[in-house]
Amino acid sequence: MSKSHPLAALTRARLLEFVREPEALFWVFAFPLVMALVLGFAFRDKAPEPIPVGITGDARPDGPAAALSRSSTLKTTSFRSIEEGRAALRTGKIALLVQDRTPVVYEYDPTRPDSRVARLEVDAAVQRAGGRSDPVAVRDEQVHEKGSRYIDFLVPGLLGLNLLSTSVWGIGFGIVNARMKKTLKLMTATPMRRSDYLLSHMFSRFVFLGIESTAIVLFGVLVFGVPVRCDPATLVFLCVFAGLSFTGLGLLCGSRVQTFEGVNGLINAILVPMWLLSGVFFSSERFPKAFQPLIRALPLTAANEALRAAMLEGRGLLTLLAPLAILLVWALTSYTIALKIFRWQ
Repeated sequence: MSKSHPLAALTRARLLEFVREPEALFWVFAFPLVMALVLGFAFRDKAPEPIPVGITGDARPDGPAAALSRSSTLKTTSFRSIEEGRAALRTGKIALLVQDRTPVVYEYDPTRPDSRVARLEVDAAVQRAGGRSDPVAVRDEQVHEKGSRYIDFLVPGLLGLNLLSTSVWGIGFGIVNARMKKTLKLMTATPMRRSDYLLSHMFSRFVFLGIESTAIVLFGVLVFGVPVRCDPATLVFLCVFAGLSFTGLGLLCGSRVQTFEGVNGLINAILVPMWLLSGVFFSSERFPKAFQPLIRALPLTAANEALRAAMLEGRGLLTLLAPLAILLVWALTSYTIALKIFRWQ
């Protein structure tokens, strides 16, 4: 009977462990597709909803209420008292509160983008009703090109997020689980090398990362028409390269931790900042300039930038050397440290 290589046997064991966990299969395959479906329909390509604004005060026949009621971009609600209107503003039911008096008063939160837009729309309607003329003729041309929609921005971000999350959680928890069950201690009696054991986790994860990535991309393309303007080989390479970097983080998380509570805290400390900062659901450019060097050095930021550039702009690998270099540094650093500090028990 021929003996298989220890690395091949260990990789097969990791695959079987994962397949036998239905919860893991749901979070790896079903959850990202459900998230893409929900967010895709929430931000689907449709006519903009009217902005809700409130009005309170005298309600003069020639006042703001009459002007706002004729606007197709605004949805007005009248309030009997200013306190009632301010309560609606505080709870987000309206974006702006108009006091119908002299002068007209606009109450709004300038940190809310919808409130700033409401202020411009309301003031334009009020000023035109008061006799303002627009001397410059303008024309609106609305753009609905694929690649510029929110769902087009979202799918590459979800792809990068899924590559990161399943790599770190799957590998980190798998190693700690084996350590808690004392199976790692038993392996010390075998001639198996630490590198073979750690690589088996990485290789088994690559199998599922390939399936996950294909499912997310196909879902985005078939359901929402998300464009993939790059060569398929380029996209495959980026997913594999990003997965390699992220699995190194998973190995690092599980190298010495001995409890689920410990690995859970460590993984969250690593992932949560990247979920928030790395441009998964909105652009990382929204954060202050002082934070940008740190944000751009994060592996998930690099992965998301590379995936979006390839899928939405059709850029090749030679134009993505900067994010690839960041991912390579994270992969080499995390795997080297994990190999040095790893312990069996």
